[in-house]
Amino acid sequence: MKILLVSTQDYIHHPVPSRHHYLFEELAQRHEVHVAHFHVSRDAARPTRLVIEEASLLPLKNPLLHYSLNAPYHYYIFDKIIRNGKYDAVVAANILAGSAVIHAAKKYDVPVIFDLKDWFPDSAAAYFKGQNLQELIRTCVWAVTRYNLSRSNAVTTVSPSLVRKLEGFGFSAHLITNGVDTEIFKPLEGTPARQEIGIDPDDFVIGFSGSIERWYAIDAIIRALPALIEYRKKTKLLIVGGSLFTDYQQELARLTRDLEISDHVIFTGTKPYHELPRYIACMDACTIPLLPAQWGDIALPNKFFEYSACGKPIVMRPMQDVEKIGGPHISVYRTQEEFIGILKELMVCPHTFSIDLENHSWKKKSRQFEEILKTIA
Repeated sequence: MKILLVSTQDYIHHPVPSRHHYLFEELAQRHEVHVAHFHVSRDAARPTRLVIEEASLLPLKNPLLHYSLNAPYHYYIFDKIIRNGKYDAVVAANILAGSAVIHAAKKYDVPVIFDLKDWFPDSAAAYFKGQNLQELIRTCVWAVTRYNLSRSNAVTTVSPSLVRKLEGFGFSAHLITNGVDTEIFKPLEGTPARQEIGIDPDDFVIGFSGSIERWYAIDAIIRALPALIEYRKKTKLLIVGGSLFTDYQQELARLTRDLEISDHVIFTGTKPYHELPRYIACMDACTIPLLPAQWGDIALPNKFFEYSACGKPIVMRPMQDVEKIGGPHISVYRTQEEFIGILKELMVCPHTFSIDLENHSWKKKSRQFEEILKTIA
């Protein structure tokens, strides 16, 4: 099968791999997969099995400007790529570029899957400040997303709640949840990595791994640290990741200085995907401080599967689909007081777990996606 992927990200240079990297690098072992390359990020190129199709005229770093100003070119280049490529299927996930490739696919009778990997109206609005601007972004993004969904032969999405949400708008969707590479995410001894980054053996380490953006209330975790340090002096916060398009990481660094706890907070910056299990191994408690309440109704993030595969306790804000999967390692907090209370309990009685996630491996997820592709191709 010959497949064209139009992802939500700069597939080659984006520092954080998405579900599309995991799914399609696996599919590329059995099929010919091409991917549109948007020159948005400036990080080092990652190796790939996919065939690159250049799709940017203006290599702008700002995502909104990049996809908006390149939109006319995307209609031209995707028409050319589809016309000459003889594809069996297109998988679109991008909002504006997705519209362009869906337009071309329909013109040349190529079936399309639209992969809704999160609720795009809210995730796009989260990059902006100001209620009025956020509402404008939300309205515009939903209009384009709805157009893309209505023009696709099939829709996939990441959580049962998003399946139900789409049903409410009249769209039927297949569920392909996020997953984990079970070959590298597994319980590891954390001592070597602790020594490398200056964490003492008796430090209690609260951890966060992922993109440092405002939809995660990492600032609230930092504000809770003084109370936790008062309870146990040897407490540290380990933040593994970096900001992509905002200054949120700089804000957090200033906050640690204002609270005079900089020596208790470690920012590692973005780390290669295959190194993440080593850093998660340093953590005594892993956090998912998802901020927007409406996201808790639809979120099923990668980090839940990654933390779980590493056997770590997870302290998280409410996420109903995560709670339905469940497990003895999950603790849910709704207030700052509950967060502090859960961490104090873990300080007294630390735990590790053995969680079987083979059913959530990316290999199995890619097979599920492959079956859906076969129904439309």
